[in-house]
Amino acid sequence: MKVVILAGGLGTRISEESALRPKPMIEIGGKPILWHIMKIYSYYGFHEFIICLGYKGYMIKEYFADYYLHTSDVTFDFTMGNAMTVHNNVSEPWKVTLVDTGLHAQTGCRIKRVQKYIGDEAFMLTYGDGVSDVDLNALLAAHRAKTGQTIVTMTAIQPGGRFGVLDIASDTNEVSRFVEKAKEDGGWINGGFMVVEPAVFDYLRDDDDCVFETEPLETIARSGGLHAYKHTGFWQCMDTQRDKYRLEERWASGRAPWKLWV
Repeated sequence: MKVVILAGGLGTRISEESALRPKPMIEIGGKPILWHIMKIYSYYGFHEFIICLGYKGYMIKEYFADYYLHTSDVTFDFTMGNAMTVHNNVSEPWKVTLVDTGLHAQTGCRIKRVQKYIGDEAFMLTYGDGVSDVDLNALLAAHRAKTGQTIVTMTAIQPGGRFGVLDIASDTNEVSRFVEKAKEDGGWINGGFMVVEPAVFDYLRDDDDCVFETEPLETIARSGGLHAYKHTGFWQCMDTQRDKYRLEERWASGRAPWKLWV
C-alpha cells in the first residue's frame, strides 16, 4: 500500500524555519520531520511513498538525491577522477516518488494531482508535519472492517486546543460532521494518518483552491463515508517554533514516543 504525504505548504506559522526550507525539511534531532514520518510508516511495513511537493520542493528532491551522503561515510578520491566510495551503505527499503503538485495548490488539489501514481487502490495519507505512535496496522484493520461503508478513515486525536472538531458516533465511529479549525471544545480532531479509498478522487478537483479538509471531507461525512480511528496515545504536529522545541526536547531525552524503530 502506498503512502501519500502532503509536503507542499508554505508553513507560515513557523516562518522562522520555513523561510529557509520547506516545513517537512525542518529537523528534529538532525533529521527532517519528513524522515521521521516515513520511518514510522516503514516500521509497519509501508515502504512506498508519494510525496506531494510545492514550496521549495527542490530541496526535498535534493535531499533524496543525496540520501547516501546524508546517511553514510564516504570517501572522495580526487586522484581518481573524483571517485566516490560509500563505506557503510546505509539506506532504507523505500521507493519514493516526488511530485511537484504546485506552489499554491491546496491539499485536495495536491492529492488529485498524484492520482496517476496511486492507481485504483486504497492508500495511506498524512501530513508532512506531524508524528505519532499510532498503530498503523490497527488503523488499517479498522478501515477494512468498514469495507463498503467508508471512503476515508482518519486518526482522531484529542490535543486539547486550537483545532477543529469531529462529531463521532459512539457505536459505529462514523463521523457525521467535519468542521476544520472551528472553536476548540476539547473534542476529537483530525490527526492525519488516514486510510483512503480511491473513490475519494470523485470528490476532488484539479483546482488550486480545492481544500481536502473542507468541501470534500464534509461531503464524504454527510454521505456516511468518513470514519474515525480513535488514538489516545502520543500525537503532535510541528505547527510553531514552540512545537519544534517540544519535539526536539523529547528526541534529545531519548523518550520520543514516535520512535518505534530501533
